[in-house]
Amino acid sequence: MDETPSDELLVRRLRQVAVENERYIEALGEAHGMHRTDLNAVAVIMDAAKDGRALSPTELANALHLSASATSSLLDRLETAGHITRDRSGRDRRRIELHVREEALAFGRQLHIPLAMEYQRAWEAFGASERRVIERFLNASIEATVRAKKQSFPRDQ
Repeated sequence: MDETPSDELLVRRLRQVAVENERYIEALGEAHGMHRTDLNAVAVIMDAAKDGRALSPTELANALHLSASATSSLLDRLETAGHITRDRSGRDRRRIELHVREEALAFGRQLHIPLAMEYQRAWEAFGASERRVIERFLNASIEATVRAKKQSFPRDQ
C-alpha cells in the first residue's frame, strides 16, 4: 500500500509548482518584452471577463495592490501595446471598463500553448474521479492561501 504524502511534502510540491510557473511566466514576459505586472494585469482582466465582469481601473489596482498612478502607467503601457482598451460602460457612462483586445487574447493563447500541452500530457493518466479530487485539493489550497494572507496581512485587504 502507498504511504500517504505528508502535509509537508504537499506544501513543498505546491511551492515547487508555484515557483516553476513563475519561472515560465517570467521567461514568457522577457521573451515578449512585457513586465510581470503587465502579464498579471492582462490575466486579471481576462479572468474577470470569463466571469462575465468588466473591471474598472480601480478594481484592477485593488486586485494587483497598485497605486492609482502605477495603475495608470500600467494601463497606458498595455493600451499603447494594443493589449487592452479602456471603454465607457454601456450601463454607467461615468465608469471606465477594461477589456482585453481579441488580438491580445489570441497572442496569449499562442504563448500558453506549450505549457497547456505539457499539462495535458502530464494529466492524461488521471481519470475523472482523480481529477475531481485534484480540483478539490487545488480549490482548498487556494482558499487556504487566501485565508492565510488575510490573517497574516490584514492591512492588504
